[in-house]
Amino acid sequence: MSSNKNALIRYKTLDKCLKNKYKKYTLEDLMDECSEALFEFEGKESFVSKRTVQLDLQNMRSEKFGYEAPIEVYERRYYRYSDPDYSIREISVNENDLKAMNNAVQILKQFKDFSMFKEMNGVIQKLEDSIHSTSQKSIIHLDKNENLKGLEHIDILYESILNKKVLKICYKSFRARESNYYVVHPQLLKEYNNRWFLVCWHKQKLMNLALDRMEEIIVEDKIAYHDIDLDADQYFSEIIGATVSPNQRGQNVIFVVTSEHAPYVKTKPFHHSQEIVSEDENGTTFKICVQLNFELERMILGMGEFLTVLAPRKLKQRISKSISKAYKNYHSNPDETAE
Repeated sequence: MSSNKNALIRYKTLDKCLKNKYKKYTLEDLMDECSEALFEFEGKESFVSKRTVQLDLQNMRSEKFGYEAPIEVYERRYYRYSDPDYSIREISVNENDLKAMNNAVQILKQFKDFSMFKEMNGVIQKLEDSIHSTSQKSIIHLDKNENLKGLEHIDILYESILNKKVLKICYKSFRARESNYYVVHPQLLKEYNNRWFLVCWHKQKLMNLALDRMEEIIVEDKIAYHDIDLDADQYFSEIIGATVSPNQRGQNVIFVVTSEHAPYVKTKPFHHSQEIVSEDENGTTFKICVQLNFELERMILGMGEFLTVLAPRKLKQRISKSISKAYKNYHSNPDETAE
């Protein structure tokens, strides 16, 4: 059982004891009650220390979780609430709290049909009922596509990462003629541009596998899991997209955007490293430090004639080559006219 779940059970148990008007509870009694409650939930012996209960009482007294419980010690030994009607289960919320909760529910509702969040359906309904939000329409809409190929694999991949299980995945890349099996240690699920990837450890290196190319997933219980303790923020810090090259370092990519479209790039940066190099009436010159990959090229090409790459030369040549090929696609048969 997670430590958060343990703490929640202890708080509920302490709350029940502290509001009991007919029994006196010492610190040792509270320790016993918490230990017994955890035993009922876990099915195994659990000992709650004096230090743990003291910290729990301190947290309940503080503003840390919004309880501010009126816990007092009387006769220098026994614990109870000074307000006999108080309970952490009956903490009042103000109108702003309700609005914030309601907004959160509207966002969660957009995920309830997504396979990863199906078990949240009941929780969302309870939240709706408790804050009377069922009549409000959603005012936030998130871009999602539940029909994407490969989403059926998310559950087993998520559980395997959570429970540290090794997987054997039958995978067919876009370039391969036949499928291959990979024994991998799953580390992270990554979503980019409505496509999902599994970042996994395979043969002493990290690799990305697209979920829509997976054909079969088998759990390998007999193989010990290797956890590399992957820091996602650090791992993806120098890239746009999901493709990280272990042999490439971030490079300064310099590009100029026309004055008409520069505000779009200013307000929605391509990358967190983005900065303005210069600006005049013709446009704004930006700089980002990223690895050169396919996702970066696609983002640049998506800006069309409004963006020009200045450096590095290698990227500039790639973009120029792509634009030339695109031009030929539209001018290969100049005599033909569209019907």
